[in-house]
Amino acid sequence: MDNIENEKLEQRKNLICELVADEMYTPMKEKELAAFMQVSREDRESFRKVLQALLAEGRIQLTKNGKYMKPDAAQPVGTFIGHAKGFGFVEVEGREEDLYIPEDKTGGAFHMDRVQVTLLPGRRGQRQEAMVVRILEHGMKQVVGTYEQSQNFGFVIPDNGKIGMDIFVPKERSKGAVTGHKVVVELTSYGDERHKPEGKVVEILGHLNDPGVDILSIVRGYGLPMEFGEKVMNQAARVPEEVHPADLEGRMDLRNVQMVTIDGEDAKDLDDAVSLSVDEGGQYHLGVHIADVSNYVQENSALDWEALERGTSVYLVDRVIPMLPHKLSNGICSLNQGVERLALSCLMTIDEKGEVTDYQIAETVICVDRRMSYTAVKKILEDHDEEERAEYEKLVPMFEQMEQLAAILRKRRHKRGAVDFDFAESKIILDEQGHPVAIKPYERNVATKIIEDFMLIANETVAQHFFWMELPFVYRTHEKPDPEKIMKLSAFIRNFGYHIKLTGEEIHPKELQKLLDKTEGTKEETLISRLALRSMKQAKYTVECTGHFGLACQYYCHFTSPIRRYPDLQIHRIIKEQLRGKLKESRIEHYAGRLPEVAKHSSKMERRAEEAERETDKLKKAEYMEQHIGEVYEGVISGITQWGIYVELPNTVEGLIHVSTLPGDYFCYDERTYEMVGQDTGKTYKLGERITIQVKSVDLFMRTVDFMIPESDEPCDGLQQGD
Repeated sequence: MDNIENEKLEQRKNLICELVADEMYTPMKEKELAAFMQVSREDRESFRKVLQALLAEGRIQLTKNGKYMKPDAAQPVGTFIGHAKGFGFVEVEGREEDLYIPEDKTGGAFHMDRVQVTLLPGRRGQRQEAMVVRILEHGMKQVVGTYEQSQNFGFVIPDNGKIGMDIFVPKERSKGAVTGHKVVVELTSYGDERHKPEGKVVEILGHLNDPGVDILSIVRGYGLPMEFGEKVMNQAARVPEEVHPADLEGRMDLRNVQMVTIDGEDAKDLDDAVSLSVDEGGQYHLGVHIADVSNYVQENSALDWEALERGTSVYLVDRVIPMLPHKLSNGICSLNQGVERLALSCLMTIDEKGEVTDYQIAETVICVDRRMSYTAVKKILEDHDEEERAEYEKLVPMFEQMEQLAAILRKRRHKRGAVDFDFAESKIILDEQGHPVAIKPYERNVATKIIEDFMLIANETVAQHFFWMELPFVYRTHEKPDPEKIMKLSAFIRNFGYHIKLTGEEIHPKELQKLLDKTEGTKEETLISRLALRSMKQAKYTVECTGHFGLACQYYCHFTSPIRRYPDLQIHRIIKEQLRGKLKESRIEHYAGRLPEVAKHSSKMERRAEEAERETDKLKKAEYMEQHIGEVYEGVISGITQWGIYVELPNTVEGLIHVSTLPGDYFCYDERTYEMVGQDTGKTYKLGERITIQVKSVDLFMRTVDFMIPESDEPCDGLQQGD
């Protein structure tokens, strides 16, 4: 659908919403509504689709006798999230807690359905109970799972644990699948209280033991698009290999400015370069130069719609699913060494306190001097490696100045209260067959911090500039923590003699940061860090600039990665139109209408990517631990629930000790103190406590690892982070 059609659809939706919200409006059936709004006979079908879309979005509702009315707060609309045990939850936008749907109140809803619910008087823990009264739209059209063959039919066991039922497949619709095949099944019926869901096999991914099929199943399960369509590839093919001379007109020429890219060794899409000089007065002149992707991806082109749909590149353990075809991301839009490239540059003057005293945002042409790796820069600055320093002799003074400036910027951020959770992250190394052979730590070093600090200051500077211009924009925002969780954290840390200052029920990020500083190096550090992290909300994209709690700043956006994040690409267009004086009233209106949906969709796609990344990591970590069953290690208790204790090993693998296997007593979870307590002995297991475990079993289908308390307390030497 092109943009004009999209805008027309939104106008129609808004018109209907305004009508049903009017005080004088009396609920009407579809026919009456169409007549009232003077919809012609040939437009009736598209009118019905608009009504169905508004119902699915929860912006209008149907009465029992099929009349349209404005939404009733007691009958909200949301997304049904299934559970293997039959009950479910409904996520309602704008509502803090999900609604709990008991097993007998699901109304036959299937995982990811858009449903209308009625609130019930009961509660389940903190969650309000509700019952599904209407299924508005089925969210899942296809399911990925393992095929099991019977004599005259087959069935598919879904990979997604939230789908609690197998899917029946008639023999003639199995596409020749055999037991053990991973398949994609298209749902033809969603079942009910008496019947299982039914479907037909539309794709056989391969046997579950074939290399790469396990990850491909996750890719398909999350609906991640792998291939680019013909239109998109044709457009990508027409993108030039080199910068066209006509594109240089009106750009600031920075080709003689010394600059570098600093990335991981295996990075191919280099979208940011940095330059730095220091003047006689000690002022730093920092340039953050970002690939001008929007020059090659025009708004409303097939490339643009595909990038918007994907929202982000997805980095899985064995592959990258890019937002843009490689022809762009690794070619003309990659800031490769020694070639001319178009960029959007944020040129900042920064004083010795880390304050940006002056800046300019400009369209530029650049030429990167050297492609550096994090490892090489670390060797130069941290290890003082003679060989590396000799090889990059001309650049060493600039790297040393970069280290100084990054430290100043970090200190300034720390001073205002930015919260930095430094939990271990890992990279899983696979062999050619896709089997995990090692889990290595992602190392944060002086080089990664330099890039991190420079990107943060550029993002802040750009966001602040456009906020004060009062133009439509996409911001990266992070709300204040949930007051209830902060009150719980405050009460809990008093047991350790710590205190956080609250203003009413709110907390300033500086208070959390001071708490993390105080606990550094103590036994309870991990415990308190985890609880503080759990009190935080998820960052997202919005059109309102409400600030970023974690960074303790008022203005923030994502400007620095337009190759792999759509919000960055979107704001590049706005920036360029503003710089060229083309942001007239009609364009401002256009962006004001477009951006809310861009922000919402980008946040949704980011969450999908994160979940897929997490699931592939869990799968490969479980597969890796399969080689270590029976071995004994030391870990840290990372979570406690009523069903058991989660333990994280130094290599970031997490496993569960089920409560029923805890020896020597009957244990219960104390929610107040986050402890597992023995009823007779009083023995406790606490969050953050070090504990010796034995690897008991691995379930590759569920992607889980089970631990147990060993009889001997002697841990192995192996499996430290890096194994």
